[in-house]
Amino acid sequence: MSPALTIALCLAAPVVGALLVALTGKKANLREAMTGLASLVTIGLVLTLVGPVMAGEQPEWVVVDALLPGVPLAFRVEPLGMLYALVAAGLWPVTSAYAVGYMRGHHETNQTRFFVCFALSIFAALGIAFAANLGTLFLFYEVLTLCTYPLVTHHQTAEARHSGRVYLGILMGTSVGFLLLAIAWTYAKAGTLDFRAGGILAGHIDPAMLPLLLGLFAYGCGKAALMPLHRWLPNAMVAPTPVSALLHAVAVVKAGVFSILKIVVYVFGIDLLHGTGASEWLMWVATFTLLMGSLIAFRQDNLKARLAYSTIAQLAYIVLGAALVTPEGIVGGGLHIATHAVGKITLFFCAGAILVAAHKKNVSELDGLGRTMPLTMAAFFVASLSIIGVPPLGGSWSKWYLALGAADEHAIFVAALMVSSLLNIGYLIPIPIRAFFFPAKDDGHGHQEPGAGCIGGDGPLRGEVRWLCAVPLCLTAAACVALFFLAHWVVRLLAPIVGVAG
Repeated sequence: MSPALTIALCLAAPVVGALLVALTGKKANLREAMTGLASLVTIGLVLTLVGPVMAGEQPEWVVVDALLPGVPLAFRVEPLGMLYALVAAGLWPVTSAYAVGYMRGHHETNQTRFFVCFALSIFAALGIAFAANLGTLFLFYEVLTLCTYPLVTHHQTAEARHSGRVYLGILMGTSVGFLLLAIAWTYAKAGTLDFRAGGILAGHIDPAMLPLLLGLFAYGCGKAALMPLHRWLPNAMVAPTPVSALLHAVAVVKAGVFSILKIVVYVFGIDLLHGTGASEWLMWVATFTLLMGSLIAFRQDNLKARLAYSTIAQLAYIVLGAALVTPEGIVGGGLHIATHAVGKITLFFCAGAILVAAHKKNVSELDGLGRTMPLTMAAFFVASLSIIGVPPLGGSWSKWYLALGAADEHAIFVAALMVSSLLNIGYLIPIPIRAFFFPAKDDGHGHQEPGAGCIGGDGPLRGEVRWLCAVPLCLTAAACVALFFLAHWVVRLLAPIVGVAG
């Protein structure tokens, strides 16, 4: 199978899956089987590209020679895009299984529309991952926003519609107002929008203008949730928990930080930014965001809101890695895309399981819950340790590389990473401590039957979520551990983009 055909099939699989889901919508079991099949086919196809990319190849597919004059609609699979594609496609099957249990167990309406939009969101994410130029990236970036809007407004309540307006307003406003302007400026100066090793701007732009152009790109990628343009993310928590998992781990926010990383590496070039110091201001913005996001998370009693602000802080780690423009910083940022994805999706899976099985939304209500939901709370604990950066969890490696990159710039950025990790401990670890070691509160609501909430057979323990939700959160928690031992593979994959040996 040719590389072009493989890329085409990777992009086609979720679209065909969405069509099959729509056609089988009236038969729930068949509809969900189509979702699962499409997700497995997609990750299988994406995996076939790993070998060639690891061998130094960059498979390419040019669809249309002129999306715009001199700008083709084209896809090229380079190492950073390969990593993001693996995250998006790799977490789709497990999220699909969890979503089936959650959506049925929570008696959600409009489930067919949900799964159709979910599949189209993965299609958009893969388009972003494989984009060969800024024009193609912008097109799929906008498609992702439009595909996820119905997911954010899924409940169609006044609150959901308001959150949807904020979501659409900020993300479309920043991309059209800032990102599109930055792309046009880049084309005017460089004469191309292609992603090229070493960048395309060196010698084509006044160095004094680099910080402004970088600012347009950084805030144009509004999905990265840099402060003060972060408000859409906590607002989007009104959506069902599987959507929160999609937003925070699988596709949306990762599209933002991935785009910033890719633009730094392939549009500016790390040598140009490092040599001019044009990204120093972005280091400070990212540092402020990661510290402030962590501090705000402390104040949130609602569990999903706490995790939302945690995501804002963790995304800033990746932006900081890009802004450091050191090999270790870039590799650490890329690695954090993967380690944060599996850690945060586990935390949201656990939050959803707690909601459907115990009907609890707030941290203050979780006392003693570890006795009735030990698997869920144990998974939450493991994922929390990975987010904090404790060995042997995957997050420890990404933070290690980020710290090495920060040490090359200024000790204050290393200190900020350390303080942020301490703050992570402060707002995450008390949750499993309350669950396992505090006496249960008598809230007057009694206890549910074993395994109530998520479908899929009887729960393994009294009060525990049933298997169709329990298995995915256990798998992603195990992935947090696995990434600790597989991190060297990710480093090897990313090494060529920063010109070092793997």
